[in-house]
Amino acid sequence: MLTSELLLPLTWRVPSLAAPCEVHRDLWTIGEEANSWARSRGLVVGDADTSRLGRGRFERLACRIFPDAAAERVLLFSRWLLWLFAFDDLRDETPFGGSATEVDALYEELARTVRRGAPRAGAGPLEATLAELWRESAEGMGGDWRRRFRIHLGWHRQGCADEAVGRRTRELPALADYPRLRRRTNGPFMADLVEPVLGVEVPDEVVRTRSWQRLCEGVNDVTAWCNDVASYPHESGLGASCNYVALAVRELEVEPLAAIAWVGERIEEGLARMAEAAEALEREAAWRDRDASEREGAGRVVRALLGVPRAQLDWMVESGRYSPMPDTSVPAPRRRAGLALK
Repeated sequence: MLTSELLLPLTWRVPSLAAPCEVHRDLWTIGEEANSWARSRGLVVGDADTSRLGRGRFERLACRIFPDAAAERVLLFSRWLLWLFAFDDLRDETPFGGSATEVDALYEELARTVRRGAPRAGAGPLEATLAELWRESAEGMGGDWRRRFRIHLGWHRQGCADEAVGRRTRELPALADYPRLRRRTNGPFMADLVEPVLGVEVPDEVVRTRSWQRLCEGVNDVTAWCNDVASYPHESGLGASCNYVALAVRELEVEPLAAIAWVGERIEEGLARMAEAAEALEREAAWRDRDASEREGAGRVVRALLGVPRAQLDWMVESGRYSPMPDTSVPAPRRRAGLALK
């Protein structure tokens, strides 16, 4: 059984996950365009099936989170997912990821790219595509949103550098500290991108409320922990231990399946906190004081955020990212062309 499939019982234990996701009607076109973009920009090289990034099918996640959004904006989010996972793979599967100095140096160039709105001459694929994605996402968004995105990009930078230090020193975080540290490496800026995809900018007064922050933290936690469960076999094979399941195995002194069940309980608690935060948000003065159109726009963002966990679970089962590498050493039998033999 795939580790991602061990998360499926959540869909019948947690009411908010019961209903299957709708899927954008332009899924196939969005997927073709996203894959073509990744290859043309150098993020995916060679046969797509030979890399976890190429097998990711990230458009299937984007099309579930935004089943009714404009296709070109869903494509934009798909491309952001490709960028984020390409960056994660660089950290996880190359010596680069073990050097805090190299991680920080790369991120300094990425931060400058966002500030300039353009890559430097001779920039690599990650830097060049970030400039492209930032221009498309920031267009039409206000200063408050841009500052918030850059702050969250900085959180990601610090989280990745801290994780690299831990890998080099082999010092693992305590199980109780892991959720706070994991939030930074899980791309906290991705929640901000829901707004340009939907053509909405949530008022800064709403974003600053504790309820909004708890909602975004909850989405971050749940998606990070589900990813940890699904990626545990791959990461443990690489010897990586900074994973919620791996830390639970070590600190709780249990077998992997018991650790996965324990993380599943934390995921259920995180989903409950997300629902509570969304309900509390409507009682916040900053929310009630907005006019009807602003509340409706912000409500669309909230509904998209609440839909992310179910979308992620469905995508994980479909995605080749969490499946073993296909064996291409023995060619498949060739089929005889034409009609079946008589």
